Amino acid sequence: MTAPVFVVERMPTGGEFVLDGPEGRHAVSVKRLEPGEDVVLTDGLGHWVEGVVRAAEGKDRLIVAVESLHDEPEPTPRITVVQALPKGDRGELAVETMTETGVDAIVPWQAGRCITQWKGDRGAKALTKWRSTAREAGKQSRRVRFPEVAEAMTTKQVAALLAGADFAGVLHEDRDHDSTPLATAELPATGTIVLVVGPEGGVSPQELAAFAEAGARPYRLGRSVLRTSTAGTAATALLLGRTGRWG
Repeated sequence: MTAPVFVVERMPTGGEFVLDGPEGRHAVSVKRLEPGEDVVLTDGLGHWVEGVVRAAEGKDRLIVAVESLHDEPEPTPRITVVQALPKGDRGELAVETMTETGVDAIVPWQAGRCITQWKGDRGAKALTKWRSTAREAGKQSRRVRFPEVAEAMTTKQVAALLAGADFAGVLHEDRDHDSTPLATAELPATGTIVLVVGPEGGVSPQELAAFAEAGARPYRLGRSVLRTSTAGTAATALLLGRTGRWG
């Protein structure tokens, strides 16, 4: 089994490092790590170190001997999923599974047909939950570069994001619409891929038009219609395979 991952605010540079606070408590009291076990410490930005547990002190202090320092380069092409806000806690589910799969960035989108509304304190709390979910899922899946979760965007802002991408697409479930299978789309070898996942009610004609003007064509995954909370994960897996990042 691969070594467990813990997040640190300051990267160790060598010698011994004390992992304390919530991460130290999780390592000592939940994981119950013992001397001689391997660990990975990361800032979630691609910097990480391999270490070996020297000792556990109290309930929340892990003494780690730093063995080697590493930097993981940014992946290319970079995959961003614009995720329309799902109902209930299915937003966290979408973030969790996309993170585990390997998405690089997630953009919450307040689509016209979204039932969920991110406003005021509620919106701030929801964004915090999404970011916390990405962090925890990144640790669980042994990532050292966690996906960025942006501030929620409007349709106009999403269109601007799409306009700057090397590949821009919108997942569209309408069988009669002139959409292309994502599995056969011509993808860039480098640069950025931005894919929009609409809400349960679908992307509106006005939104499709705005995205088309920005250069984003409609694409479909397959014959079945996936829920908004799972479509992004399926699309990310397909893109990772087709671009060679899974290999």
